[in-house]
Amino acid sequence: QQQLVESGGGLVQPGGSLRFSCAASGFALAYYAIGWFRQAPGKGREGVSCITTTGDSIKYADSVKGRFTISRDNAKNTVYLQMISLKPEGTAVYACAATKYGCYATYNKAWGKGTQGTVSS
Repeated sequence: QQQLVESGGGLVQPGGSLRFSCAASGFALAYYAIGWFRQAPGKGREGVSCITTTGDSIKYADSVKGRFTISRDNAKNTVYLQMISLKPEGTAVYACAATKYGCYATYNKAWGKGTQGTVSS
């Protein structure tokens, strides 16, 4: 019953914005680093961003730096990914995952099933 559920996916035009949420049920996100990953059609999974348990360390892929912002609200048991200036190449299934051992560890606590973000005119 320990799950992560993403929400906020949808269709936006290039240059538009989306805000994804990653909500935990059955466990407390406060004890886990959370990563966002994406997989574009025909491509492998790519790490997008990660935030440590308290938010004291944040990481971004070079491709999204300056446009994506990861944050967390442990009281709401939720991690967010705010995305602005979206590009068509950002079209992908976005998933969140939790790890007990920090952003560089294997994300083996939980994975969400993912949500589709589509950037198209």
